[in-house]
Amino acid sequence: MELKFRVAARIARPVHEVFEAVADPRQLSRYFTTGGAQGRIETGTTVTWDFLDFPGAFPVYVIEVVPNERIVLEWDASEGEAPNVEGAESVGADYRTTVTMTFKPLEDGRTLVEIAEEGWRENQGALKASYGNCQGWSQMLCALKAWLEHGINLREGMYK
Repeated sequence: MELKFRVAARIARPVHEVFEAVADPRQLSRYFTTGGAQGRIETGTTVTWDFLDFPGAFPVYVIEVVPNERIVLEWDASEGEAPNVEGAESVGADYRTTVTMTFKPLEDGRTLVEIAEEGWRENQGALKASYGNCQGWSQMLCALKAWLEHGINLREGMYK
């Protein structure tokens, strides 16, 4: 069984605004990376994301960027519990997973954002980690929607 998932949301903003809210570290830090983001998402760069619920900044490797269309990232895999679950411990692994974000303009002016992640090894720890990441990306899409459409930071105070 291949471990992978895909989540999606429709954001009531033009594709360029939605894309920029992810690519620009200042914007990403306002609604998603609760500990901050460093570096603009551009092909070939390594940016840093920090989350209050997952202490310690970590690298995100930017593999490909097609402005207003696609972002492909890699980051270190884990094979353990989701870190935001009380008492859970994340177990690092020696490989990376791939995250692909696509941005599609819709006829009504909204943007369809899809996020897929794949590449975990097939074991129980990786399965649990993939569930945690699926939860995280779903929350990211909700936070992105609330931020862009209403100026609300859903993640503020959510974990700490």
